[in-house]
Order: sequence, then C-alpha cells, then structure tokens
Amino acid sequence: MNSLLRLLAVLGGSVLLTVTAGWITDLLLKRADARHPETPLWSMLRRCRPSLQVLLLAALLRGSYRQLTWQPLREHAAAVGQALSLLLIGAGAWCVVHVTSAVVESSYARYANGGRAGSRDPSRIRRVRTQVTLIMRIVTAVVAVVAAAAMLLTFPGLRAVGTSLLASAGIIGIVAGVAAQSTLGNLFAGFQIAFGDMVRIGDTVVVDGEWGVVEEVTLTFLAVRTWDERRITMPVSYFTGRPFENWSRGGIQMTGTVFLHCDHTVPVALMRERLKEILDNCPAWDGRGWDLAVTDTTPTTVVVRAIVTAKDPDDLWTARCTVREELVAWLAEKHPYALPRVTTTPATPAPHPRHEQRV
Repeated sequence: MNSLLRLLAVLGGSVLLTVTAGWITDLLLKRADARHPETPLWSMLRRCRPSLQVLLLAALLRGSYRQLTWQPLREHAAAVGQALSLLLIGAGAWCVVHVTSAVVESSYARYANGGRAGSRDPSRIRRVRTQVTLIMRIVTAVVAVVAAAAMLLTFPGLRAVGTSLLASAGIIGIVAGVAAQSTLGNLFAGFQIAFGDMVRIGDTVVVDGEWGVVEEVTLTFLAVRTWDERRITMPVSYFTGRPFENWSRGGIQMTGTVFLHCDHTVPVALMRERLKEILDNCPAWDGRGWDLAVTDTTPTTVVVRAIVTAKDPDDLWTARCTVREELVAWLAEKHPYALPRVTTTPATPAPHPRHEQRV
C-alpha cells in the first residue's frame, strides 16, 4: 500500500512540477513579449510550452522510476525504462523543432516587417521566405533522423549488430545511393533553388505552357497554382534541368503584347489613337510605355501588334484582355471593313453527262 501511494505521489508531483514550470515559463515569456513588442520571438516561443512540458515530465519520470518499490513496476522495470527513454527522446526532438521554428520564423517576420512600410523589396522577401521554409524542413528532417537513430540505439539488440552494420556500411551506402538517385537529385536541387535564387514562393512562372504562381517549395517537389486554381506538382529537379519562364525575377514590372489579325484596309493611325485612349482609361496600365505597329502580313490579313506595360503580371493580364476586347469592339462598330474577311465566289455547277451526249 505504501509503495502504491509512493507511486501516486511521484506521478502527481511530477505532473504538478511540470504544470508549474510551464506556467512560470509562459509568464516570463509573456512579460518579455510586453517589454519587447518589436520582436515576435517571445510570443512564438510561448507555442513551445506543450513540448517543453512533455520533455520535463518525461525527464522527471525517467530519473525517478527506479526509486519506486511498487511490485508490478519493478517486475517490468526494463520495459518501463525503455518506454520512458523513447518518450524522452521524442519529446526532446519535438522541443528542438519547436524552438528552432520559433527562432527562424521570428527572424523572418522581423526582416519582412522591418523598416518603413514598403521599404523591403518584395522579391527579396520572397527569397528569404523560400530559404526559411526549406531550412525548417531540413532541420526537421535532420532532427527526426537523429531522434530515430537515438531511439534505435536504446534497444540492446541493435547495439549487438552495430559492428556488422558498420562493416557493411560501404556496400549499403552504394546500394542506397543507386536506389535513391532520383531522391538525392531532388534534394540537392532543393538546396540549389533555395540558395541559388532561381525560383521563390510567390513567383509567377510558366512551366510546360501553364501560367501560375509558386505556392509551395519543399526539398523534393514544387507546387504551382494556376490561374484556374489547379495545382501542378513537379520535382524540383525540373527547374534545375529545364528552361522555364520566371516573370518575377529581376523585378515584377512587365511588358506584354496583343496581336490582332485585320484586313489590309485597317486604319492603323486611328487604331493607334484608339489604343492610347483605351490605356488612359485602364487602371491596370502603369503608364511606362505603349505602342502599336503592323508586324507581319499575309495574303489575306495584316498582323497588328499592340504593346502595353503593367506593374505586375496580374495587371498585365488585365491590361492585355482590356486592350484586346476594346479594340475588337471598336473595329466592329466603327470600321467593320477592317476585320478579317474570307473572299468566296459562287460555285458553278458541272454540266450533266446526258446533256453532253445530246450536244
């Protein structure tokens, strides 16, 4: 009976100490957050409270379970110690990931929100965001691998075969390298994308003829959200081994074209004046430049090219559509003869064979 009460006292004391430590830590972080509102680190560290409490509870139980005299517990002391060790390692890995995530995210938030409003370059912010995302994935993967290895080493059976595993590590490494060649290629491509500034989260790209925005970048794949809200998922090695269009690289200002096929009698000068009127009334046009010229001819039509500019890809798309719609409507209303025409002649019926015989 005394041993059972001692067990309950240890469990209750551990839980009480864990809750008290978590409350004190949260209170200190709350005060630090109030004193330093310019940094979000302290508020983000408060999210680590559950993992810290689990880690503390596992450490207390792991260090005190051998002092208990409860008979069922002493009979399974090895299994209980093994379970508490696994719990302690898992809680430690969870806590490390939480703390690292809070530090990295707070640093990114300070960089993105630092300085005067709008003083940060959006392209640099997207670059840092991409790097932060991949760094966190790398840290999570490394911590998970180390924690899994530490958990495996707690089993005595695995220690016994450690020597043979190390002896065959060279052969295993070669086999694993050949089997995981594609995965390793994507992994190194992810590092190249993150720190080579090839493509970033939020960039507007054209891949395989599809226009979209980079929505997610991981160590192995990249997701592009198209204009109709579809998601195209492809390996990151695609962007390191094939050409693609990045409309956001080097600045988001863009120049676009609108092509119209018209009749040879189209009034180009009046059409140019109409284009300027359309752009003056188009909010998507940024006023940097415009032009209209005949760029090609065919036996039946001429190709008229209108050039418009915009501050970003979304506005460029809107400006191109507006120019195309307005010019076609203007031609149909004011100069219908300038629209493409297909010249046809009535077909002459062939003479009947009987008529030829009578003649």
